[in-house]
Amino acid sequence: MLSGVACAYTAAPVVTHLLLPAMSLLARLPWPLPALLAWALAWLVFVALQPVASPVWAVSAACVLAALASLWGGNWWRRGLIAAGFPLALALTGWVSLPAWAWLVPLLLLLAVYPLNAWRDAPLFPTPHAALQGLSAQVPLAPGARVLDAGCGLGDGLMALRRAYPQAQLEGVEWSWPLRVLCGLRCPWAQVRRTDMWEHDWSGYALVYLFQRPETMPRAVGKALAELAPGAWLVSLEFAAPGLLPQAQLRLPGGRVVWIYRVPVKAD
Repeated sequence: MLSGVACAYTAAPVVTHLLLPAMSLLARLPWPLPALLAWALAWLVFVALQPVASPVWAVSAACVLAALASLWGGNWWRRGLIAAGFPLALALTGWVSLPAWAWLVPLLLLLAVYPLNAWRDAPLFPTPHAALQGLSAQVPLAPGARVLDAGCGLGDGLMALRRAYPQAQLEGVEWSWPLRVLCGLRCPWAQVRRTDMWEHDWSGYALVYLFQRPETMPRAVGKALAELAPGAWLVSLEFAAPGLLPQAQLRLPGGRVVWIYRVPVKAD
């Protein structure tokens, strides 16, 4: 058991550098190729760890990879298929004998990646690479200004914000601890916290960036009006803030819009 833990700990940096590019590739592949590739990678990890780790550790490592790969599913049912494919196939084939409690590992991993109290918020949709190109022309910020990505996921939004504001003090909040860890690895120049974006205080930020969904935008508007200082900015990718008049818009390929609001704002 200890040898398996030591092996996993030693390999962690290498796995991180190899895993993130592979996971990014999944997002660009047509369905069902992401699921097939994720299942193949999970089986590869499981088989590769057989000589050096116990069956429980080998299954756990493969399930971790499957759970992380599920983040790139385009919707909930695709994410479920990606995450559940390996453990279901393993159970059906009877490849290895595991104690009953070991089959809780996939469920616990899914709950870690997708905490129950975060299900009401946006699913993981990464901010496109050039989505915020031109934002600094519409929203000039002083060097050192604090900028928050509320619900930063894997850090794609923080990366886009850094390209727009290389001299800003970038911060991110994320409730899922695996996503917070991966975001911190991808964005070491940003301050990333594990906390609820709705509990986190927005009052000290010059700009708050969101990529939520329509159902949560009214709550975001209320929080912005209650906490952001006059003159601060609220920027939302794709979904408009109900009841607010935008200061400006950025039009993206595919019909997406970046909505730009300033506080205080006029209601419709």
